[in-house]
Amino acid sequence: MRGINRSKIKIGILITVFLGVLLGVLYSLLAPVSNGCVMTYMYPTYIPITSSESVSPAKYALYLYHEGWKKIDYKDHLRKLSGVPVLFIPGNGGSYKQARSSFLHDMRLFARIATWYLVRSVAAESDRAYQSGPLERTFYQESSLSPEEGGLDKNISGFQLPSQYTSRLDWFSVDLEGEHSAMDGAILEEHTEYVVYAIHKILDQYKASYDARIREGAAVSGSLPNSVILVGHSMGGVVARAAVIHPRLKKSAVETVLTLASPHQSPPVPLQPSLGHYFARVNSEWREGYKVQTTNTRRYVSGPELSHVVVVSISGSYNDYQIRSQLALLDNIVPPTHGFMISSTAMKNVWLSMEHQAILWCNQLVVQVSHTLLSLIDSRTGQPFPDTQKRLAVFARMLRSGVSHNFNRMMQLPSSKQSMHVPGQNTQDATGSLVHRSVSCPPNIRWNEEGLDRDLYIQTNVVTVLAMDGRRRWLDIQKLGSNGKSHFVFVTNLEPCSGIRLHLWPEKGKSAPDLPFNDRVVEVTSMMMRIPSGPAPRQLEPGSQTEQAPPSAVFWLGPEDMRDFKFLTISVAPRPSVSGRPPPAVSMGVGQFFNPEEGNKDLSPWFMLQSVYSQKELLLEEAHPLAVKLSFAVSLGLLPVTLSMKAVSCGIKNTGLPEEEAGDPESTNLCKLRCFPPVALAWDDTAGLSIYPNLNTETIFVDSTPALWSSTQHSEKTVVLLLVDPHCSYKSSFSVSVSAAASRLLLHYCPKIVGFSIAVIFFALMRQACLWDAGLRIPSIFIGISLICYIFANGFVAILALISHLVFFVAAVTHIFIKTRWQMWEQNFGFIFLRWFVNLSSSFFSLKGVRVLRANPVLVTVAAAMFFACLVHPAFGLLILLCAHFFFCHNALCSFLMASCRNHEQNGNLDSLSEVHNGSERPRFKFDGSFDRTFPSENDSSNTRDSSKSFSDSQLDAFHHRHGLLLLHFVAMMMFAPSMVAWFQRLAIGKSLPWLLDSTLCMCIIVNGICNSKPEFNSFFLPIRGFPILKVRLYFLYLIAGYCSYFAGLAMAPYVAVYAMAAVGAISFSLRMLQRRNRDTKQVTYGSRKRH
Repeated sequence: MRGINRSKIKIGILITVFLGVLLGVLYSLLAPVSNGCVMTYMYPTYIPITSSESVSPAKYALYLYHEGWKKIDYKDHLRKLSGVPVLFIPGNGGSYKQARSSFLHDMRLFARIATWYLVRSVAAESDRAYQSGPLERTFYQESSLSPEEGGLDKNISGFQLPSQYTSRLDWFSVDLEGEHSAMDGAILEEHTEYVVYAIHKILDQYKASYDARIREGAAVSGSLPNSVILVGHSMGGVVARAAVIHPRLKKSAVETVLTLASPHQSPPVPLQPSLGHYFARVNSEWREGYKVQTTNTRRYVSGPELSHVVVVSISGSYNDYQIRSQLALLDNIVPPTHGFMISSTAMKNVWLSMEHQAILWCNQLVVQVSHTLLSLIDSRTGQPFPDTQKRLAVFARMLRSGVSHNFNRMMQLPSSKQSMHVPGQNTQDATGSLVHRSVSCPPNIRWNEEGLDRDLYIQTNVVTVLAMDGRRRWLDIQKLGSNGKSHFVFVTNLEPCSGIRLHLWPEKGKSAPDLPFNDRVVEVTSMMMRIPSGPAPRQLEPGSQTEQAPPSAVFWLGPEDMRDFKFLTISVAPRPSVSGRPPPAVSMGVGQFFNPEEGNKDLSPWFMLQSVYSQKELLLEEAHPLAVKLSFAVSLGLLPVTLSMKAVSCGIKNTGLPEEEAGDPESTNLCKLRCFPPVALAWDDTAGLSIYPNLNTETIFVDSTPALWSSTQHSEKTVVLLLVDPHCSYKSSFSVSVSAAASRLLLHYCPKIVGFSIAVIFFALMRQACLWDAGLRIPSIFIGISLICYIFANGFVAILALISHLVFFVAAVTHIFIKTRWQMWEQNFGFIFLRWFVNLSSSFFSLKGVRVLRANPVLVTVAAAMFFACLVHPAFGLLILLCAHFFFCHNALCSFLMASCRNHEQNGNLDSLSEVHNGSERPRFKFDGSFDRTFPSENDSSNTRDSSKSFSDSQLDAFHHRHGLLLLHFVAMMMFAPSMVAWFQRLAIGKSLPWLLDSTLCMCIIVNGICNSKPEFNSFFLPIRGFPILKVRLYFLYLIAGYCSYFAGLAMAPYVAVYAMAAVGAISFSLRMLQRRNRDTKQVTYGSRKRH
């Protein structure tokens, strides 16, 4: 009894914790998110592309987008097609248009409107970008291809982005009727078929337009496009990749694929087996497509089929709850030489995390994507570059930022592959050898070095720039970089070349031309890396000093960069800007020679766990390193940390202010005038860089999913680099956000929880089968469940079991109450009509056909479930099986309660108890839901092989056994629920048969529910010639299925657990048939011997 109470206490605590965490998750998910995006506005016109071919004409459609409010002639516009075709593929529930008149439209209106915005916003911005020209060139460090991506290729070393756009982008879009493609693999197959047709139709339309212009004698320039650029959002990106490997797609019809928030590794809802099979097949064909084609004897046949295809994936980072960066990765699908993934937080000129739908209309991202696609066009041909490395280099330079490209080297992380080099270009000298020369500022931005007022010689390891004073500051590298301070970091809001310049000098001189050629000064201005800056500084009071400006660039030199140099100079331009633009209102620049080891702060797991209930503080004294590296032992993708930075002093000792005034409002305002706002740079191996400018109090996230089989070695940690003013002291506080941590845990590991929940049920069924074989009582499904996996899986199963127990108990008590009061109500005149209805029902049930069906309820259940699973939808077949489970459990529980009540009434008279056991009759509950008025004996009705068990115990055991199967098959049905939603949506437009894989697996699960409907079916006796009778126990199968489900959860592929359920059903059916065959064989043999 004490053990049972302990189990109940454990289950109560488990459920309480589960519900508390679930409430925290809901609070975090429902809280509004501010992403900082700007809306994109447009004036759209959609031109239908008609076709004479019968390729789903009434279902899907193809449109051409036109930007502008003026009315145009559709046919004339199509004849003028001469740009680069781009096809947009919407995602789950998305379409090109805004509204459609149908009942189901209200269910997906928001998703369709949001997706409709992408083709409008990107097309509108690409049209504006084409008219206004490329983005204004800046001289910050640009990203480049890594050696693994082919960055050492000589053809790429001197490649430059186009200086003007020569061709516009023609945006096409497919209307996929807003179908929920993320829920059904069959829908993805149909979308892929139509996208292949749309690609061919677009290319044919350009050919027809070109021929029409030639016939009319119009001027024809450029060449016909041979390929279409595919841009897909969400599941549209998956469809785009599937279309590339479609056997009917023309070769080289698609060479560039750009996906936005698309899952590539696995389905976002990995529940349906056919959906998982679809992803596995597509990814497998992509892996094979990048391999050299050979024969079985390793003889060369042809090059890789996909060698011409470049794929770039953009994720929305931590604010995208639907598609995480882990799903958007291209690792092990596309080689680094042909594609990469980048998060929106690490994108140049974007730096924002956004929701799944916001990525469609966020103007910062849309503008950058538009200019990127236009930069892919070769100015000589008017079509995209045919060379894959050039196209990949365009994506890298236009999307990646310099700081994300060099963060690993700056932090000296183990994943760093090479040291940072001075940006330059490869040229040939007089001997023809390749020489690397640094890139200087362009000649049109040239300073008159004689115009510098006078040089300043810095004597401390900290240098400060407070104004555009036109001076050059000299820093002695050997002197200031001594005592381990071998690194130099500099932050500023001045632009490179036009506002500030940095040089490395081998020796002190007045000007660079005075030095010999071999000792020439190296300009390193182009090593400045741009970072997002916060809001512009403001005045605290009218006429007062303006606050310190936030930095917009960071410059980093390591000891390998300063080797063989003696001096570093920082030249600031005079206030009149040389580029014609007004200088910033407030100029700032702070640099420091520092020792990285002094700024390393390791935060242990215990430190982070303690910050859950109490804030932990970290004090940075004055003269601290400008770059402070915080190493969190637990990934901030799992435990987001709320970081608060407060300046408590800013050189107060030197200003004469008393120390006790540090931290009061007056000193805080003073620090805002003297200290630049802190900046946090968080790095994750999967999602990349996330930057938090003007750090005051922020919850720092990274979109990381640690503790996976595919996770990298250092994914369980997060590195945060703080750029803080060394003139000031800061009090930083850390606290783990419980609600944010709970939401991240549930979002990242929901598929794992589903797989573990199935494993929990399998292990419970295994325990039941073991106890039955031992002749012991079978406990309830939720009593004794141990913490074998994550607490959420156990909590979910426990709550599901409790709710179902409560429902069964209430239904049984209500049924018994009505039946026991029936005789009292029969004489009531008010129930004459009810008696007439019961008699009429009895006459109906007396029909021969109905009697046959009632006599074979199992056969009826199997036939109906199989019919719906094969011809309608698998979820309906499982629903019928659940109904059979429900009625059986209800019958067993009612019989148990009636027998218990009967025994309780008879316990008062011990003499009559023996008589009751010998001749009285107990209640029996039929399948049709009615009680007989007689009570059969226990020996006639017992379902157990052990006659010592009472009738009530046998009924209770049968209830618990079937209840466990009900929970297992309920979870299986819920795994097909998303697909059923898509099935309901497609009723109005026609629905094809379910996938054979899904139907076959569901048929095996249905067989499992029928073959193992009673506890005694947990064991099978199989006689084999030459061996003693073999006893096969199902608990061993449940054990194996439980471990399969457990590992499926670890792999974030819970749909694999459906295969385990189906395997148990198939094996159970086979054993049942073998046992029946052996039994029939024995009966035939015995009958033949008797006749003899």
